[in-house]
Formats: sequence, C-alpha cells, structure tokens
Amino acid sequence: MTSRGETAATAPPAAPVPADRPEPWLFVRPGTPPVDGPAGAVLFGRDGTLLQNVAYNGDPAMVHPMAGIRAALTALRAAGFAVGVLSNQPGVSRGLLGRGEVVAVQARAEALLGPIDVWAVCPHAAHDGCACRMPAGALVTAACRALRLPPSRVTVIGCEDTVIAAALAVGAHAIRVPEAGRPLDDPGAPCTLTACRRAGGPEAAADLLLRR
Repeated sequence: MTSRGETAATAPPAAPVPADRPEPWLFVRPGTPPVDGPAGAVLFGRDGTLLQNVAYNGDPAMVHPMAGIRAALTALRAAGFAVGVLSNQPGVSRGLLGRGEVVAVQARAEALLGPIDVWAVCPHAAHDGCACRMPAGALVTAACRALRLPPSRVTVIGCEDTVIAAALAVGAHAIRVPEAGRPLDDPGAPCTLTACRRAGGPEAAADLLLRR
C-alpha cells in the first residue's frame, strides 16, 4: 500500500496541523489502474458500514467486518467496480491515534476482506480548518481523483449522515444503509427520493447498484 498526499500532524490539539489547508491521507493500492470500464467505483464509509464501529480504534485485533460486507465486495469486484473506503479519523489530530495505527487497521481489514483500491482518510478535527472532514465533499473528490473517475461514476455507501452528505455535495451517487441496531425506516436516517437510495445493508446495497 502506498500513500499519496501530505502527511498531517498527529499531535494533540495544542499543536495544530502546520498547513494553511490540511490535506487528506490517501492510500492507493499499487498498480491500481484508471477505471476505464462502465462499472465505476463504490466507496464505503469505514466505521459502521465496512467495519464495526470501535471509537478511535488503532488495534487490528478489534477490526471486525460488518455483516454482509464480504458478499458486497465480492459482487462489486466481480462486476468490475473499483472499491474504496472513506473515513474521518479525528483521533489522529487529538493525539489518540498515529498514522501507523491507521495503516495497521486498514491492513487488517484488507487481510479479512481483500484488496481495497483506495483509502481516503481525514485525520483532522473540526478545529483544524481542513476541507476533507465529512460532511464536506473533498474526501470523496480526493478518492475520485486517485481512481481517475468523475464523481458521477462513483457511488458512496454509508450509514452516517456525514458520509451521505459528502457524496451528495460533489455529485456522487449515494445509498444509505442502517446503522447497527437501527431499523432502515428510522427517522434518524433521512434520504429523499431524488438524493439517495436506501438498502437494508451492504450486500443489499451492492445488489441494488448492480441491478440499476
């Protein structure tokens, strides 16, 4: 796995990121080609959609895939989609995580789920002044650039308002899946008919996308 983009500081808030416009962390799988076929790409929210949500997790032993995600990734890869992951990790800026711990969690996820073409990570807290912290859309556009795709050929699957909002902010498609323990029709998971679709989980979202 290689890294693109500027490395943000991992210091606590007392030592802010030393940049006028902090950049996201991009981890791109070596040999990832331009996505020239008709399929495009699918970007998953990390915590609660790809992996079980463990706050500020830097321990690979605590990495557990969400139900249905293996089947979803298998189906999407077989259909020619590139796959990626989006993640806000404010624990980095707060000094609770380091870059190595973020990479270790990603490596464990790939050992369990197979190769991921791009990981796009915002390592900043709200006060850092970045443009990549979701619900802003720059993390999505950074992943799109890494895959050489316009947002119109990318679908984001996520369980959080911030992830869905980031996709819609830049013209990507979005499919909302429920948070763990919350039914799909919960009013806390709003989507409009024109903005995003809903599915009962990652596998159902992949099936919905493949049947479009």
